[in-house]
Amino acid sequence: MNTIQKLTMMGCTALACGGVWGGEVKQLPKPVMTGGMPVMDAINVRASGRLYDAKKPVDDQTLSETLWAAWGVNAQGKRTIPTARNQQNMKLYVLTPTGTWFYDGGKNCLVKVNDENLIPLTATQEFVNDAPVHLLYAAKDDKWGRCHVGSAYQNVYLYAASKGLATVIRGLIDDSALTEKLGLKDGERVIAHQTVGWPEK
Repeated sequence: MNTIQKLTMMGCTALACGGVWGGEVKQLPKPVMTGGMPVMDAINVRASGRLYDAKKPVDDQTLSETLWAAWGVNAQGKRTIPTARNQQNMKLYVLTPTGTWFYDGGKNCLVKVNDENLIPLTATQEFVNDAPVHLLYAAKDDKWGRCHVGSAYQNVYLYAASKGLATVIRGLIDDSALTEKLGLKDGERVIAHQTVGWPEK
């Protein structure tokens, strides 16, 4: 059973991951930070994919590495993306049918934020319903916040190219409702949604 299925069916607790949100937590497998496709090859084959195999879930290891590529911490103790003035104020969420989870990159875990299914607020296009992984990016709504989000979702694109996954970044979402549901304040808002999964064959 993969992480998304586990989160959907039961939720998990893990003492190794301290929950800043005070909710249930799920420790992810340690991401593999070496190997994969050469970066120039990944750039060359990177593409947006909207056709997903709805019956093939994303396993825990792949989910961990996808999130790590977007907003994790590398072997040098640095974020996997650059942030202006080292602000590091982007937030990354994973949506499931039974709740929303916050990705804690420093501890490599998911922390339960709420029990709501927010996927319908992103599903303005039919293919979204077939995607097994839903990433939601939030940041301060200024040029730097949007740059941070762009760096994060591009890293996911490159990891997906290397891994053989399909992914696409999306702006056709109810960002105002999502921002409200997540309780974002101080100029932060939901910027974009990214679907990830194995391509339909």
